[in-house]
Amino acid sequence: MKRRLLALFPAASALLALRAKSTPPSQPARTAAGFAITIQCWSFKEFTLFEAIEMAAASGAGGVELYPGQKIGGPHGTASFSPDLPDEVLHSILAHLEKNHLAAINLGVIDIPNDETAARKIFELARKLGLYGLTTESLDALHILEKLAIEYDLKVAFHNHPKPTALWHPETIWQALEGRHANLGFCADVGHWASSGLDPLAVVQKIAPRVHSFHLKDRTSITEWSHDCPFGTGVLNLPAILDEAREHGFCGNVSIEYETNWQTNLAEISQCVGYLRAYADLRA
Repeated sequence: MKRRLLALFPAASALLALRAKSTPPSQPARTAAGFAITIQCWSFKEFTLFEAIEMAAASGAGGVELYPGQKIGGPHGTASFSPDLPDEVLHSILAHLEKNHLAAINLGVIDIPNDETAARKIFELARKLGLYGLTTESLDALHILEKLAIEYDLKVAFHNHPKPTALWHPETIWQALEGRHANLGFCADVGHWASSGLDPLAVVQKIAPRVHSFHLKDRTSITEWSHDCPFGTGVLNLPAILDEAREHGFCGNVSIEYETNWQTNLAEISQCVGYLRAYADLRA
């Protein structure tokens, strides 16, 4: 399988010339190893955003990846997080993040319209929040996304859901990004690749120059779907995956997206944070 996968991609070295100067995520999320440890708030989808921020802080992470549609909570009740929020609500969210010593690093997975005016609204939101990047699957809007990614100096990372969704195979994204600006790349969801029968390490070995962020998971199988498990207890070679990305200059967000035990997963997520901090300390 690995040999077949590698044959699907052109040489990764050609992308090195395309790399722009990276603007890494801000502290306090960034580790000494250069990447940010963040919690994808989808992991806490059963809770409000304000609660998710508090739980992310309790886990020991340094930042969060927001997602559209989550109830905000706190003084904003059932209002949902979206690009249409007024500035005073955004300021309130940022204040809650600061209170909990966290940073907003990324936003996704978010649909970005193939319309510059509508897409610009999302990039403006990212600018107001001080984000490092956006995560999307809107490959049909690639031309607009490239233009705005350059203008706003933001990373735009294309995310993969499992087979048979449109972007499940990395070759689809890889080919679409050929010759495009270095601000465009992958949000590597290694768990979804494993569920699709792909070896995540083999994939990252080919696309590493284009990896801008991770939805990191560990799984007990790379031949069939399995539940997320605490990092280091599954079969994915997470240190080798991160090593490969870092060899090619990766300095983005490693988001823990834990999609099981929805009501009680804080302890397991905290274990994942500890795993990443130990890795970062060893590689610093």
